[in-house]
Amino acid sequence: MEFILNGKNVETESAPDTRLLDILRNEFELTGTKEGCGEGECGACSVLIDGKLEVSCITACGSVKGKNVVTIEGFSGTKQYQVLSQAFSDCGAVQCGFCTPGMVLASQALLSVHPHPSEDEIREALSGNLCRCTGYNMIVTAVQTAAERGNGLW
Repeated sequence: MEFILNGKNVETESAPDTRLLDILRNEFELTGTKEGCGEGECGACSVLIDGKLEVSCITACGSVKGKNVVTIEGFSGTKQYQVLSQAFSDCGAVQCGFCTPGMVLASQALLSVHPHPSEDEIREALSGNLCRCTGYNMIVTAVQTAAERGNGLW
């Protein structure tokens, strides 16, 4: 099965019902995508599939055939990532870092649709991603800051 992974055409021989999370981590060694709950509830395994935020722990790899999958590693080379990453750092929104890749990708998914989101829109967009260290206020502030700094990026 072929799909696009972080801008490159890739192929896997894995069974179509194999979790995308396992393919990413084990076959392609993209370990920024984490396993948290394994049930699609925590967001640690979040990726972008055709620009939409998805949890890879409950996504069968067969469902991404021909699609564009972006992990935090693929996103990290973009200008949007630089703005988000700096805002997360400046606002103290990173502590242990386990949730950060999923939070950053959730933020990107939101900002690509709503470049200047309200606080309620940010909280809703991040609601599928759990953080146990910072609470959420600093993360919300980081997304607001990135939106302000990202003139024209989103």
